[in-house]
Amino acid sequence: MKIWIGVVLAAAAWGQAAKHPFSADDWAALKTAEAVSVAPDGTILCRIAGGVATGPTKLEYRLMHPDGSNARTLELPEHFTPWGFTRDGASLYGSYEVNKLTQLAVFGIAGLKKSATPAVLVLLPAGVQSATLSPDGMRFAILADPDPPDELASVHTVVEPERTSLYVVKADGGDGKWWCPELKGIADRAWSPDGASVAVVSPTPKIGFHYLHTALDVCTASGSRRVAEIPNATAGIAWGDGGRELVFLSTTNSVLTPDHVWTVAVSGGAAVDRTPKMDGSAMGLAGDPRGTIWVVVERGVQNEIDRFEKGGLTTAYRWPAGVVGGTPAFPQTASAPEQLAMTVADPLHTDNIAVPAGGELRKITAEGDEAIAKVELGAVRVVRWTSKEGIGLEGIATFPAGYTEGRRTKFLVLPHGGPEGNDWLNLYPEARIIAGLGYVVLQPEYRGSTGYGGDFLNAIYQHFGDRPYRDVDSATDFAIAQGWADADKLAMFGWSAGGFMTSWTVTQTHRYKAAIEGAGITDWAPFLWTSDIQQFDYDGRWPEKDPEAFLQFSAVAHASAVTTPLLILHGAADRRVPTFQGQEFFEVLKAGGKTTRMVTYPGSPHFPRLWEQRRDVFREIAAWLEKYNP
Repeated sequence: MKIWIGVVLAAAAWGQAAKHPFSADDWAALKTAEAVSVAPDGTILCRIAGGVATGPTKLEYRLMHPDGSNARTLELPEHFTPWGFTRDGASLYGSYEVNKLTQLAVFGIAGLKKSATPAVLVLLPAGVQSATLSPDGMRFAILADPDPPDELASVHTVVEPERTSLYVVKADGGDGKWWCPELKGIADRAWSPDGASVAVVSPTPKIGFHYLHTALDVCTASGSRRVAEIPNATAGIAWGDGGRELVFLSTTNSVLTPDHVWTVAVSGGAAVDRTPKMDGSAMGLAGDPRGTIWVVVERGVQNEIDRFEKGGLTTAYRWPAGVVGGTPAFPQTASAPEQLAMTVADPLHTDNIAVPAGGELRKITAEGDEAIAKVELGAVRVVRWTSKEGIGLEGIATFPAGYTEGRRTKFLVLPHGGPEGNDWLNLYPEARIIAGLGYVVLQPEYRGSTGYGGDFLNAIYQHFGDRPYRDVDSATDFAIAQGWADADKLAMFGWSAGGFMTSWTVTQTHRYKAAIEGAGITDWAPFLWTSDIQQFDYDGRWPEKDPEAFLQFSAVAHASAVTTPLLILHGAADRRVPTFQGQEFFEVLKAGGKTTRMVTYPGSPHFPRLWEQRRDVFREIAAWLEKYNP
């Protein structure tokens, strides 16, 4: 196996002497900062998030100048969540709960306009989902369910496609009207530069459709006009070329993950892939009111912010030590001066806010640094190797604090979820916690990961159980060849798609002494129909017409081969990977006399939101590893 090692990021020797390895309690003590929006005068609205002893993540909102000065915490009313600034910057608009429904409201934050209760702009029958301010600041484009709530909702639930339409209202709440009411499945929208129309994106609903198509329409107060039909998935929407074209992300791949930048003339015609030879993945797109289109481009485990201009991408900003977390925040009115704010992170720092300075990014917050100074973090390395099949692969290796090069120790391979996603070069709590238990942890970017081009991404289609499995297992071979991993002390852990990879791996090999599967797919045919989102990106065949194709990679069909002690963790209210997936595999294993344990978390969705449950996840993991891979 051909091997080489890339960038090394050693833990910095800063702050006080180390007191203890990173733990779940340290994760809960961390705070992060994220840029939400920018006011017309350049003031940045940021969201500060942090763990708590019990309950969900605690959120607070701050305002600060672009240099990080004059930071002040906002005392916002309960149930009000800010989304952005109004035209004059004197108020925030956002969601506000009224009679258990989310409605659009504004809250004054300047001078005498400040009030204790937000001013509700509209009262829509089923509430609002989101709102976007027009470039002139005079109207909101709201996405909302046009139908009134079911009067018998407390008695029954009618299962049907979700309905979302476009409602436009003046900034003062007047002259509200449904635009293009015939469109009932809108997923995204963008105002035209002149504020006269709205481009909307309408994918086929999950329920009632097997193949995904997307419609692009331009809406005005007088009706809709179909611009294009895209025979695939899309993401994002913006107006480009002075309002003459629509820009969006889409793909030609079978896995339904938009990864290229496309355009179509507003007048109609064929959509064009503007990045056909892209060696990374375009994973986020947003247009600002000044006409600039920003694109998040993943290149391996790092990324960059690009401008889309003149039909191509130009690199604008990178965070050299790590990643930029999504598209920039910017003023939402065209008359405001340009001021960007981005969220950045790296392996030694949590998410924080950075602003452009001399062509680069300068960080203006330092959330989490105080908590991190109290722990000892081991080295993090970006590593690359070539598998036995000749596939070039990349991964992130996290080492225990004080690790000595060449010393073989306990090892855990940690495949990411998605699977069409990747691991970012940031402070990843799960890897840090397990490294704190004395493990070398390797996160492999297997085939199907984003950031490595369309062919690498598409390789997972109808092959999740073999190609990615061999890639993940080659990561363990690599760790052994490097002298990091003790071949007799191997473990595996993954959540969601990584949970599938774990459950599948223990049916294929006996090399791992302990394994933990979180919310993983174990039975493909029922999963494809019962997940809350479209899942035919793995395999577009009809399960009832070709059942063997879906049993092929279903762990429940191969449970008799399992010898590795397997811990199964699952949210009891999981709709992404329904809880029965874990329950079925657990009962099959238990009936077969296998060593297994299942723990569910009451009320928990796909991953626990309550911090006491998150702590318990890692308490269970630590106990399982200690028992079966001491």
